[in-house]
Amino acid sequence: MSHPRPVPVLPRHSPGQDRGEPPRECELVTVPTRQGLEAVDILRRGAGEAVGPVLHDDDRDTLGFLVPPGTAAGWDVPGSTCTRTDGRGRRATPEPPVEGSDWLVAPGEADPATDPAELRAALDEAARLIEVADNCR
Repeated sequence: MSHPRPVPVLPRHSPGQDRGEPPRECELVTVPTRQGLEAVDILRRGAGEAVGPVLHDDDRDTLGFLVPPGTAAGWDVPGSTCTRTDGRGRRATPEPPVEGSDWLVAPGEADPATDPAELRAALDEAARLIEVADNCR
């Protein structure tokens, strides 16, 4: 799997952050598009708006889920990567932060970030669904 493009460091968000805004700092879990799309559907079915902002990178055929800082330290889901912020603070803006990408779920349309435990469960379920579908061919 190719390495995700780094998300550029953006200025920290101002105080007074609302529920629909992304966290001041976030990390990015990158997965193949097919698995990511399944996971988005699973998250939306399970808890309504359990998914935070999600980037789609057409050039690399990946989805990137914004997750809270510190997620990378314990992230171990096969087939995915979690990019650390190392305290530099990345945040989502209305414009996609990486050229060639676009928001699948834009900031303000859902939770500020995806809960890592819920994302892990959704990615596991998505992998199982994809495996079953591929074996039925």
